[in-house]
Amino acid sequence: MATENATNGDGAEQLKLLANEAFKAHKYSQAIDLYTQAIELNSENAVYWANRAFAHTKLEEYGSAIQDATKAIEIDPKYSKGYYRRGAAYMAMGKFKMALKDFQQVKKICPNDPDAAKKLKECEKAVMKLKFEEAIAVPESERRSIVDSIDYRVIDVEPQYAGARIEDDIVTLDFVKKMMDDFKNQKCLHKRYACQIVLQTREMLQSLPSLVDINVPNGKHFTVCGDVHGQFYDLLNIFELNGLPSEDNPYLFNGDFVDRGSFSLEVILTLFAFKCMSPSAIYLARGNHESKSMNKIYGFEGEVKSKLSDKFVELFAEVFCCLPLAHVINEKVFVVHGGLFSVDGVKLSDIRKIDRFCEPPEEGLMCELLWSDPQPQLGRGPSKRGVGLSFGADVTKRFLQDNKLDLVVRSHEVKDEGYEIEHDGKLITVFSAPNYCDQMGNKGAFIRFEAPDLKPNIVTFTAVPHPDVKPMAYANNFLRMFS
Repeated sequence: MATENATNGDGAEQLKLLANEAFKAHKYSQAIDLYTQAIELNSENAVYWANRAFAHTKLEEYGSAIQDATKAIEIDPKYSKGYYRRGAAYMAMGKFKMALKDFQQVKKICPNDPDAAKKLKECEKAVMKLKFEEAIAVPESERRSIVDSIDYRVIDVEPQYAGARIEDDIVTLDFVKKMMDDFKNQKCLHKRYACQIVLQTREMLQSLPSLVDINVPNGKHFTVCGDVHGQFYDLLNIFELNGLPSEDNPYLFNGDFVDRGSFSLEVILTLFAFKCMSPSAIYLARGNHESKSMNKIYGFEGEVKSKLSDKFVELFAEVFCCLPLAHVINEKVFVVHGGLFSVDGVKLSDIRKIDRFCEPPEEGLMCELLWSDPQPQLGRGPSKRGVGLSFGADVTKRFLQDNKLDLVVRSHEVKDEGYEIEHDGKLITVFSAPNYCDQMGNKGAFIRFEAPDLKPNIVTFTAVPHPDVKPMAYANNFLRMFS
């Protein structure tokens, strides 16, 4: 028996070394598989659990990371990396107070570690800031729209401004092309025009239902893109490959336009400008990153403050609350950022009734639309992310049958090939940010649907070069320490 245990231990160590190599090569899914095999051989080694937690964090599977790190702590309550990994996962979810407890524990175990002291200090600052913001927050019932205090017409354009200009208050294709060209050359759009675009987009989005029906006439096509995450130069490449948005070449961008990538402002102003130019040329859905809590952590808030102003942070937050939650193409294809629900029997009419004009709640239909993920097993399971749930092929099949639909298209997850077809061909994930965060090495993809049969034609593409501004350049300082 002792020999068998020793053999198991040696095998587990070999698997850990292989997993570490996969991790260094940014092959995080492969690393997770190898750490899992090591755990199966020796489940009492805290290091394996903590390492797997770190790999889960890299894939944004923060719920799974917290579970693994907690297991590492149970095995060895004095193992500082267990608390460290769990604290980092809590931080990434915006649960600063939970993170603080773990980093206090790290400092207690390693009192002379300067890195632990630095991270604890940053975490304390984040919690203090959160407490201050909570203290000065205006109650929801008394809150006034930021729009009431903005009039873009009174913002003067300086004579020396040489960038794109909106003439006669009309957003034209020529303007959008000039603006994109300026952005490509890292020039800013004047605040007056940025303000006009955001306000006009808000007005359009406000009038839409929470579930938007899209009609694609016979012989015409329609393109669905997944997450772009502030990768402006890859967005330009999509337009290069598939043409600019127009009434004859319409697009749906399926959420997560911003955060992580450091050209999020350029992405969102481009998409909004096309919406102003021609509302039927581009449709926009809300993703889980179109929210205050995510923008505060993952860079969009910092980027907007740096490139525009604090007031624009509030304005974007308000406009994001106006974004529709889902779309249906020709009564056949259901398109949503995250996924399906914790209960059966949800009808399209239930989605239409959702009052979406708020920050996303942490449970319920709206939360699940933005956060859920498919799973290979049947039924439902806990979310790897710690928010929403995982759902199987049977859940997808019943939802489609209940609503007389053919297909679910969703985004929300990075995929090596830019897409993945699951659930007996009834669910497609599409992700349009290639080489995500400059390190994942994945392709991007978009889907072209041709009417009337709406057969999905998936086009993949690779990342293009961008200026030397790193992803997360504007992110929460504390989070950058872990990226």
